[in-house]
Amino acid sequence: MEDVITEAAGPSRFLEEDLNIFTTPSPPLPSPFLIFPYTQQPQPLKPSLLIVALSASSVALFHRLRTASPAASLLLPELSLSLPDHAAQILPLSPSALLAAIPFSVPAPRAYAVAKALLAGRIRPDSVLVLDSLEPRNFRGKVSSDEAVAFKLETAAERKRSGGEKLLSDLEYYPSGSVVDGLGAAILARCQVMNVPASLCVSWPQFDASVVSLIKGLLQRRVLQGFDFDLSDEEVLKFGRSKDRVLHSELYIWFVLYYVNVLIHLD
Repeated sequence: MEDVITEAAGPSRFLEEDLNIFTTPSPPLPSPFLIFPYTQQPQPLKPSLLIVALSASSVALFHRLRTASPAASLLLPELSLSLPDHAAQILPLSPSALLAAIPFSVPAPRAYAVAKALLAGRIRPDSVLVLDSLEPRNFRGKVSSDEAVAFKLETAAERKRSGGEKLLSDLEYYPSGSVVDGLGAAILARCQVMNVPASLCVSWPQFDASVVSLIKGLLQRRVLQGFDFDLSDEEVLKFGRSKDRVLHSELYIWFVLYYVNVLIHLD
């Protein structure tokens, strides 16, 4: 007969979500928030256009502006401020345009909270343009690594505008059946609720000379006419590759430490 005391327990017949009801739920994360310079007046910022750079190409394209004095900063409490890329800077592009450069990845459960903090009242743009990357797993069709492509999605308010007022009038709409998720989709949904004209541009490849030129051309033709980026495509790619090397180095160090820890426990 089996010894019920020393024998190993059999597999649980409970589902994992059923077992979680007996554990204390984790405390909710604090909401993301904006901070403004002490010289900033309490009145909200009201730009004609807010550009939100999410893709690696668009963030690198505006890299030289990172040294400018920010109009505000967007912070996530769970991210350590010891790293320079853990704060999203809200930077002035012109008297009527602002840039929100978000250099870090926002987890899906936090996307709507970040979108709400960005458009919660202290920043009230007349229109919004989001620059994001196309995810092949969400795209209904095939994408080539040798050809730069971009598509758009719009809020109802943006669709009602005339052709001359549209932010991305020369882009095709995102194919039916394809999906956009993450922070870009959350910002577009927030603009839809607020009835703000907004466009979401998704581009592919995620980082390449061709897509950098494509985004720069889109912005210079209509959105930022006459704006001097003061960066060549080669300089943008050099900055982006240096960021990739840092990320890969951090991942390599993490994996080495992980396996060293495993080997120590095995011994």
